[in-house]
Amino acid sequence: QVQLVESGGGLVQAGGSLRLSCAASGRTFSTYVMGWFRQAPGKERDVVAAISWSADTTYYPDSVKGRFTISRDNAKNTMYLQMNSLKPEDTAVYYCAAGRRWSGHSTESGYGYWGQGTQVTVSS
Repeated sequence: QVQLVESGGGLVQAGGSLRLSCAASGRTFSTYVMGWFRQAPGKERDVVAAISWSADTTYYPDSVKGRFTISRDNAKNTMYLQMNSLKPEDTAVYYCAAGRRWSGHSTESGYGYWGQGTQVTVSS
């Protein structure tokens, strides 16, 4: 089992940057596929990035490709999301999640553990 806590959200102007962190408890962080999701008001929760156990594989949807970078430090049990060139449409609650299989990396059902979320607001 793993517990996840996000941090780093906040208010930023369009074009700015934020770095989110996800701290994980437990000794098995390195065995989990990790992902970042976001949910805007009235919308579904969608994946914005995923990273494999050893960080050799990453995934981004087209909406954030080239702007967001996911990374992880298994020694620190922490995952990160560097968000650059932020747009107002990036405004959402951002969640980190942990899952067991890379085959499920792009869907909510592929993850069994979730953090509480951190708000990101991008002003125009």
